[in-house]
Amino acid sequence: MTLTRLRKLFQWILMGFFCWPGLVWASGEKVDAIVIVADTRHLSGLMAWWGNLYNESHVYFMLLTIVLIPLIGVAFGLIADLIMGHMGIDLESRELAEH
Repeated sequence: MTLTRLRKLFQWILMGFFCWPGLVWASGEKVDAIVIVADTRHLSGLMAWWGNLYNESHVYFMLLTIVLIPLIGVAFGLIADLIMGHMGIDLESRELAEH
């Protein structure tokens, strides 16, 4: 056998080993898919709604989370700016020392 044929044979053996785990010793019995849910039995109000939204639709939960995180960040930033303004720290008219 030539070197190219040996190389191709070796590549096929490696592909079979890594791509078809059902053919190698590492494969086990087939199992059911894992179901991930939030325990909402002892929650009430907004926390229960949030947990139920997670349990019912991961897509709606993801979209609402993506929208809410930046909005909450902006709200916290505005509140921090307001508090610092009342303390006398004015970040809007600050002169940059980095130049």
